[in-house]
Amino acid sequence: MSLKFKDLNIGGLIIDLPLIQGGMGVRVSNSSLVSAVSNEGALGVIAAVGLGEEGDEIGTNYVERSRSAFIKSIQETRKLTQKPFGVNIMCALGNYDDLVNAAQEENVDVIISGAGLPLKLPSLVKNTKTKLVPIVSSGRAAYIICSAWQRRYKRLPDAIVVEGPLAGGHLGYSLEELNDSEGFNLDKILKEVLATVKAFETNEHKIPVIAAGGIFDGKDIARVMNLGASGVQMATRFVCTNECDVSIKYKEVYLAAKEEDIIIIKGPVGMPGRVINSEFVRRINSGEKMDSCKYRRCLVTCDPTKVNYCIAKALLNAARGEMDKGFAMAGHNAHRIDKIVSVKELITELVAEVRKA
Repeated sequence: MSLKFKDLNIGGLIIDLPLIQGGMGVRVSNSSLVSAVSNEGALGVIAAVGLGEEGDEIGTNYVERSRSAFIKSIQETRKLTQKPFGVNIMCALGNYDDLVNAAQEENVDVIISGAGLPLKLPSLVKNTKTKLVPIVSSGRAAYIICSAWQRRYKRLPDAIVVEGPLAGGHLGYSLEELNDSEGFNLDKILKEVLATVKAFETNEHKIPVIAAGGIFDGKDIARVMNLGASGVQMATRFVCTNECDVSIKYKEVYLAAKEEDIIIIKGPVGMPGRVINSEFVRRINSGEKMDSCKYRRCLVTCDPTKVNYCIAKALLNAARGEMDKGFAMAGHNAHRIDKIVSVKELITELVAEVRKA
C-alpha cells in the first residue's frame, strides 16, 4: 500500500508534516524545543503542567504562578517561531479551567488534552481560532467525547490523539492491560478509534486520528499511517535533542538506559506511569517517605495525606538535573536512543525513514 506522507489538517489548521511533538512535563517541552519543532514544519507542543515553580513568575499562589508562567512560555515560543504550535493541558490538573482559559485568551493554535476525558473543554474556549484535540486510550473514550461534544456544544473534535500502552509518562490503562502486549496494542486500539470516529464525520468535518505511544522511527510512522492514522505524536525521541529544555543530566539518563530500566510505577495520581528506573524510583516504590506535598491538590486525583512523595516536585527536580531527587518519564523505546541530535536532524531522519519504508 502506498503511503502519502502529506500535511496534517487539524480543523483547517495546516501542519506541514503529519508529526506532533507530544507535550512533556514538567518543563521538558517548553519554548526552546517547541519552537524548534514547529520551525521544522511539525507541531511543537508546550506542556502546561508545573511551569510556575521556577523563575520570577507573578503571583503568590500556585494557580497564579502557573498561569503567569504558562502565558510567558506561550509568548516566548511566539518570539521564536512564526509557525503554529500547541499546548497540552491535562484534565487531572486542579487548575485545568484556568490554564485552558489562559491558552484560549492567548489564541493558541491547538489545545491537546488528556489524562482524563476533556468533556467540558469546548465550553471553556471562547475564541474561534483554537483547535481542540482530546487524547483517548480506547474507541469507547472517543465515542463518549464525540457524542458529548456533539450533544452539548454542537461541535466535534478537530482531531483525536489515540495513545497506546507503550507511551511514556502517565498512562490511561490498567496494569493488566499494560502487561497484555499481544491482545492490547496501539494498532488494535487505533483501528477501534478510526471506526468510532468515522460514524461522527461528515463531508464538512473530518476528524484526523493521530497515533501515539511507542512510535520510534519511520517504520512505525509508516505502519500506523497505512492503518489509517493521519499523523503521529512522538515525545520520547525529542528528549535527546539539543533544543530540549531539560538539563543535560536528564538526557544522559536516557542515553544510559537499558531495556530493563524502563519500568511501570504506580503514580500518586492514580494512574500507572512509565519511567526510567533509578535509586530514587526504587526508594519511592518501597514506600519510603521522600517528601511532603508542596503544592496541595495541583492534581485533582492526588491526596497529599496518602502519598509518599510529591510527583510535581520530583519531575521539577529531574528537569533541573537533580536526578537523585526525581526521575525521568520515558516511552517503552527510550533505551534505543544512543545520541543527542538537533531537532532538524531528528525530523530529517524520520522523514527519510518514512519515505524509505
